[in-house]
Amino acid sequence: MSFKISIAQLNLKVGDLKGNSEQIIAHAQQAYANGASWVLTPELSISSYSPEDLVLRSSFLQHCQEQLHAIANALAHLKGLSVLVGYPLKDDASGACFNAMSRVFEGQVLDTYYKQELPNYAVFDEQRYFASGQQLGLFDLPIRSAPEQTVKVGLLICEDAWKPRLASCLKNAGAEILLVANASPFHKGKAQEREAVMAQRCQETNLPLVYAHMVGGQDEFIFDGASFALNAQGQVVARAQSFTPDDFYLEVQSAAEGSTLSIQTNPANIQPHMERLESIWHALVMGVRDYIGKNRFPGALLGLSGGVDSALVLAVAVDAIGADKVRAVMMPSPYTADISVVDAREMAKRVGIVYDEISILPQFESFKQSLSPIFEGRPEDTTEENIQARIRGVFLMAMSNKLGHIVLTTGNKSEFSTGYCTLYGDMAGGFAVIKDLLKTTVYELCYWRNQNNPYQTVNDPIPLRILTRPPSAELRPDQTDQDSLPEYDVLDAIVELYMEQNVSINDIVAQGFIRADVEKVARLIKINEYKRKQAPVGIRISQRSFGKDWRYPITNSYLA
Repeated sequence: MSFKISIAQLNLKVGDLKGNSEQIIAHAQQAYANGASWVLTPELSISSYSPEDLVLRSSFLQHCQEQLHAIANALAHLKGLSVLVGYPLKDDASGACFNAMSRVFEGQVLDTYYKQELPNYAVFDEQRYFASGQQLGLFDLPIRSAPEQTVKVGLLICEDAWKPRLASCLKNAGAEILLVANASPFHKGKAQEREAVMAQRCQETNLPLVYAHMVGGQDEFIFDGASFALNAQGQVVARAQSFTPDDFYLEVQSAAEGSTLSIQTNPANIQPHMERLESIWHALVMGVRDYIGKNRFPGALLGLSGGVDSALVLAVAVDAIGADKVRAVMMPSPYTADISVVDAREMAKRVGIVYDEISILPQFESFKQSLSPIFEGRPEDTTEENIQARIRGVFLMAMSNKLGHIVLTTGNKSEFSTGYCTLYGDMAGGFAVIKDLLKTTVYELCYWRNQNNPYQTVNDPIPLRILTRPPSAELRPDQTDQDSLPEYDVLDAIVELYMEQNVSINDIVAQGFIRADVEKVARLIKINEYKRKQAPVGIRISQRSFGKDWRYPITNSYLA
């Protein structure tokens, strides 16, 4: 016995029920033409992941149900093809809502399974929306070329497979293969982590496993694709491409009736994992491209300072949507170094974007003059620094309103952590591209991009001097970032331990850090929560970002 499984690694959009269904239909039609018996789509493939409070609307659930039947009707003529489709389902009898997956087969909706393990940690909040299913997803799926032959399939939905219980139950109930439908948000190293956990399921059950994953950007989430298949020993026998939709096929064989199923190994069908910086770059590009495209912005706009952060954001934007859709403006103040203007011009020229220069000196002087009766007798301080940033924010938002372009902010995680950013100034915008990148990673990515051109856009886009100058906000004379902050390698290490890993102040000090530095960084993280609550959404890269997986109170007296 031999048959094909098709993995539908699709880029779906939350709420685009008709568009998502059309993708599923098109993929199933192509899979049928290529001889597949089964098609496995990602988790919640009709609604996409995560629909969040849309699930609380009865009309949304009804429309998802209608689209499920529309898919069944559209595929009714494809005899012998089983398509597994994910969607949110409200049970009429109990009134509960489930994260469901059903088999569409020759115009009918069959074999519905309800997800049992509902994650409620990190970025996940599924227990808010769904009830837990109680029945195993064990189904007999026919082989298209021999309809009288069936395979006992164990169906799991994402979190179901991250714990051993259900896979073991399916094995004991007679499953011959595990199919896992997923929407698993990206963070650094997540692809390797997924495969390692799924390998444990294979080794525990002695069953092969097929893992279908979404791809695409959804607000702060990135879904990186890289769907895969493992043999019964947990070894990778197939892996789809990362960060792009993929038509992915597996050849499944059984030597004789009752023998163990095996997935054919083809080295050409195993795409390599990306290394760390390459995967981060692709995640940023996908996040920008999909946020702009799915929200129908005509282009992107950013303030270009001649510094490393805005340089990185500009390079990402050009790779994501093309130079013709990106515009940058340099807004020098009295404290902007001449070389900053030169470097901004040079980078704009290299990447080929529309570039403007608008001095903020007249507006800055006007602000100070208007406020002089109130400020009389008080020295200049961060107030005047913030005025400069806020003037720039007003200019950018005015251009956004007039041109329709979304403003990409350029602040990094080191700055967001410590409040080294200005509310309604450099934080003003619609999408925070590098919000989850520590400053040290910003530099690493800039050097990586200058040495690599993954989207065949511009070689060596970032002038070297931008990367070798001491970083500065240039809001007062001779200012550098380290006037106010520890060195970035120290700062970033503390942020990673305290914010991402929840390590206490005392335990960080025990690792060799200076207590004064640790206490300062921890205090800055705490007191700047009010700023982060008002910041734009940004791309999640780490295991813990300042997004859905960071929920601290603004009014908070605890620090340890």
